[in-house]
Amino acid sequence: MGKHKIAPSLLSADFLHLQQEIEMINASDADWLHIDVMDGVFVPNISFGFPVMEAVRALCEKPLDVHLMIVEPQKFISEVAALGTYLMNVHYEACSHLHRTVYAIKDAGMKAAVTLNPHTPVELLEDIIADVDMVLLMSVNPGFGAQKFIEHSVAKTARLKQMIVSKGLDTLIEVDGGINRETGKRLLAAGADVLVAGNFVFKSENPIETIRELKRLAP
Repeated sequence: MGKHKIAPSLLSADFLHLQQEIEMINASDADWLHIDVMDGVFVPNISFGFPVMEAVRALCEKPLDVHLMIVEPQKFISEVAALGTYLMNVHYEACSHLHRTVYAIKDAGMKAAVTLNPHTPVELLEDIIADVDMVLLMSVNPGFGAQKFIEHSVAKTARLKQMIVSKGLDTLIEVDGGINRETGKRLLAAGADVLVAGNFVFKSENPIETIRELKRLAP
């Protein structure tokens, strides 16, 4: 098994059979469950809110990686923490006071991550990278699953890895969007630590085997 982590994305699950989907994740080699919360404002889609997440939390045995694709995510830190969330992800583009938000997440007992949209350069993290536990790079435009992988994400991952190493940090790099065996392998070679996979896992004939394959990818 590779040292990298695999975080299947709940957004691609079959919501008519959510219990079976969560039980599949529990039985798999997945490290985390990635949960995308969308508000229809910050991104052009609406996903689900806290009642659904509470139901998922009751069943899921994997750590929750909650990604808030919403305006003013700082307003929901206590609610996200109350779910027993391991790691809370907020967008650089949605936080005018990112440093304050990062430390509020940590004070609530969670790991703090910051997410960058495809157009946002990693260089903007220069003054916050030492304060976060992870950076999530979107390799598609956020809002919808099953989108085509944006090719410059590989070079962007490598630039971020270089920044982290040059500062002597151990900040993780997560990548979300268009992940499959081929893109996953290239991203791991560029320095990614966590791969988020949605349709590639949940729409496959054997999701447990697909997760195992992703977990065994070698850069």
